[in-house]
Order: sequence, then structure tokens, then C-alpha cells
Amino acid sequence: MLLYLAQHLEHYYSGFNVFQYLTLRAVLAALTALAISFMVGPFVIRRLSLYHIGQTVRDDGPQTHLSKAGTPTMGGALILLAIAITTLLWANLWNRYVWVVLITTLLFGAIGLVDDYRKLVLRDPKGLSAGQKYFWQSLVALGVAIFLYATADMTNPFETQLTVPFFKHIHPSLGLLFIPLTYVVIVGTSNAVNLTDGLDGLAIMPTVMVGGALGIFAYASGHAQFATYLSIPAIPGVGEVIVFCGALVGAGLGFLWFNAYPAQVFMGDVGALGLGAALGVLAVVARQELVLMIMGGVFVMETVSVILQVISFKFTGRRIFRMAPLHHHFELKGWPEPRVIVRFWIVTVILVMVGLATLKIR
Repeated sequence: MLLYLAQHLEHYYSGFNVFQYLTLRAVLAALTALAISFMVGPFVIRRLSLYHIGQTVRDDGPQTHLSKAGTPTMGGALILLAIAITTLLWANLWNRYVWVVLITTLLFGAIGLVDDYRKLVLRDPKGLSAGQKYFWQSLVALGVAIFLYATADMTNPFETQLTVPFFKHIHPSLGLLFIPLTYVVIVGTSNAVNLTDGLDGLAIMPTVMVGGALGIFAYASGHAQFATYLSIPAIPGVGEVIVFCGALVGAGLGFLWFNAYPAQVFMGDVGALGLGAALGVLAVVARQELVLMIMGGVFVMETVSVILQVISFKFTGRRIFRMAPLHHHFELKGWPEPRVIVRFWIVTVILVMVGLATLKIR
């Protein structure tokens, strides 16, 4: 909206032309989302506390978590609200990639919201069943995948090719396989972030870092000269999603202000599912699905730990880890919660730098 206002005012003062620059709007989006989070955050926390919408804690988990019982949750709605408002303010709303990313994020957030509402407000311990949750996630992800494939510019092969990190000339054409790949990336990333969201600030900071890095990839892919120089897919228009990424970074940092140890609020499924889906669809539109697996290595490790734990216990009756996901294993080994959190952050910083290095190392 503000972009169109600036375009109108440009007729009266040429200085408003500066708002055409994606990098400036991305920075302004980050600052706007951060300001919204700071202003609305205390109000949201008070309202959640007033209605006793608090975290429930498993009694078979780390004993240090028992003190978290009752901490307000569903705070992820604050993140999604800040992202949505900011994106609508600063992004080019004629860009289809912006709408795909935003709508996917909000729809997955809505699935998490229903689950949280049933558990925390209606006091239904089951919330949405695993089958129901998976059905709605699948429906949205398949819809997004089919839309992106159907609207892809078939004269630009990059839009449906797989980009292989570190290799300049390997771009296998996916064809219809683009649809199942997109589905797996979106649903998988959404649930991986949800599994990681178990400690104060553990999930939100890696999400911010990976989201910001994917914004850099999208910006470079949307700039023909940069894409050619870096030998990455050149996709006209995709650079606009850097504005969304800026909003995600700002909203995430604003939420971390309240979510840092000891947390005043948790994001709940509404935030974790929505933000995970956002990372997945950002990787798809930027054609960096494999790089997402590198940069989001913490999410991958958490998910794999759960899968291995279930398989091992089912077939051998033994557990590989003291508790899954992986962060609980380290807690039960005696690591204080802040140590687990910061070390996982450090791992993410390293992996994000490796992912960004693929821009040049080819």
C-alpha cells in the first residue's frame, strides 16, 4: 500500500522514487514488523494471561520444564499478524510470489490456530488429530504446488528445475515431479519447525536466520545480472519476496524479545506451523530446496531424531536418545536450557553461512 502511495507522490517529488528499491523496502519491512511486535506484544501477552491460555507441560519430560506450565502460548499469532500487516504495507501486491508466500504462511498458521484453540481454550487435550492436521496441511501444500506449477513460465526452465548446491551446470528438470517436491518441502519444513519449538527461543532464531538468508537468494534470483553472475536460477519477480523475508526477520526478532529465556510467551502451533511453511515455500519459489536442508540443518536434525527414535523403539524396544526431539536429549544429559539454545543457534549460524557460500562456490 505504501509503495503505491510513494509511486503517486513521486509525481510531485522525485525523492519518493527511493521506495522502488527492494533492499530499502526490505529494511523498512523489518523495522515495521519489529515495531508492531514491540507495541502489540505486551497487550497480547496480557490478554492470553487473562484468558488463561497457557502452556501445558508433559510430566515425563525434563523436570526443569514444569515451571513453564501456564506460560501464555499462541503468541505466534503476533508474529503472523506483524508479517501480514507489514507485507501488505511495503510489498508490491501485484506480485504473485508475494501472495503465494503470504497466503501459505497464514493458512498453515490457521491450522495451528485451530489446534491450539481446541487444546488451550476448549480444553480438548487431543486438539486436531494427527490425521486431521496432516489432511489440511496436505490440502494447502498441494494447492500451492499445483498453482506454482500451473502458473510457471514454461519458457523459463529455471522455474521448474532443481538447483543442486555447489554445482554450476547441474539443473535437472523436474516436470510434474515439481508438485510432489514442493508438497514435501512445505509440509516437511512446517512440521520440522514445530518439532524444534520446544525451548525458549530455540525455533524462532534459526527461523529468522534461515528466512533472512532465503531472502538474499530470492533477491539475487530476481535480479537478472546477479543471477547470471552467480549462476543461480534467474526468476523474474521473485526478488519481491525479500520484503516478506524482511517482515519475517523483524517480526521474529520482536517475538524473541518476549520469547527469550525465561520466556514470557510461546508461539504455539499457530506460529511454528506458519513459519515453517513460510520457509518451505520461500525455498521453493527461490528454487533453493536443497540449500534449505543445509541452512535448516537444526530442523532436519530434530526431525530425524524423532523418526529414528520411533523406528528404533518400534522394532527393537530401545531408544536411541534419552528423549526426542534432540534438544530434550541434551537437556536430560545435563545441559542447562540456555546452553542447548545458544549452541543450536551457533550451529544454525554456521549452516546458514555454508548455505550462503553456495552462491559463489560452484
